[in-house]
Amino acid sequence: MTRASMRAGALAGLLTSALITQAQNTAPVSPAATPTAPAAAAAGGAPAPQPYVPVPGLRAGERVATVNAIPGVIAANAQWELVWADFETADGIIPTADGGVMFAQEQTDTIRKLAPDGREYVVLRDTHATGAVSQDASGRLFGVQRTCTDSARPFYQSCHELSYVAQLLPEQRVLANSFADGRPFGRLNDVMADGKGGAYFTVGGAYHVSAAGAVTVVENQNLVSNGILLSADGRTLWVTNTDRVIAFDVQPDGSTKNRRDFGTLDGDRGADGMTIDSEGRLYVTASKGVHVLAKDGKYVGLIPTPRSPITLTFAGAAKNILYVPMMGVVGPDGKPWTTPQGVRNVGMSIYRIPMLSQGFAGRPK
Repeated sequence: MTRASMRAGALAGLLTSALITQAQNTAPVSPAATPTAPAAAAAGGAPAPQPYVPVPGLRAGERVATVNAIPGVIAANAQWELVWADFETADGIIPTADGGVMFAQEQTDTIRKLAPDGREYVVLRDTHATGAVSQDASGRLFGVQRTCTDSARPFYQSCHELSYVAQLLPEQRVLANSFADGRPFGRLNDVMADGKGGAYFTVGGAYHVSAAGAVTVVENQNLVSNGILLSADGRTLWVTNTDRVIAFDVQPDGSTKNRRDFGTLDGDRGADGMTIDSEGRLYVTASKGVHVLAKDGKYVGLIPTPRSPITLTFAGAAKNILYVPMMGVVGPDGKPWTTPQGVRNVGMSIYRIPMLSQGFAGRPK
């Protein structure tokens, strides 16, 4: 069975309204065989895997996600809707002008768009494994190009192409592929356009690259960074740090100062992507769902998610629909998609939910 046919089978059962307009030319991949109990025990003495038992009312791999009201943010019992699923990633999601969303798909070297009507388009190809994107108010699109730093890719061991931060549109140009001391970046994570032709990005710590290509440190001590985001006025930079969000004051030249804890995630961990709404509230994905922080960092509440969320953005004509890519996808057999032992599972699903709040309209991210 080819990856394309597996994807078609999964989507046919999940998204009957979706119309995929671009075919992927990927190598055939065989689904993993489930070992029998004796074989699993003999392989390493580990307990035999338990058979999958469907949960009534939920798709394979989903969890209960009952939404409680958060005043001004979301109504009680708002429902998540599955709008896209694939055996590859959907990361670094941002809104598009027509109310859809755009995201990076590292494994296929593409930037993709999901239109409001569910149609999927390939916006850019040969993106050197771009894993996240950000667009400024002028329309310049930036990405972190991970090249071959993903150990799950078949040519990982033989590839030596450096990863880099680059502008992808309207023209393509590399901003930087190494730190100021000449060390290569390694596997880049997230990116945030600075509005001046440069970008902030994360790779272990947090950094800034100017439009001229000068790389400077925002913070690389006591920081396990992932998501990175600028406030609406561009004067505050937020960076996720495991169980909290830290903040920095941004200077006119793009440099930062005054590191401080901005807010915590009510005991949750795995802080990842972020977005903001028109009132300055911050939305942060972590293991349990989407956490909402007030403009001053005070904890507001949790929006539970049916899967573990990765990134998020407000979209729709009024920017009042929250789109959230989450880990996991249903396989053609109706069970949670799995991969052969030793192969990283990058299957993801995109869900959306109606909001009372609206996204910040001044820039895509």
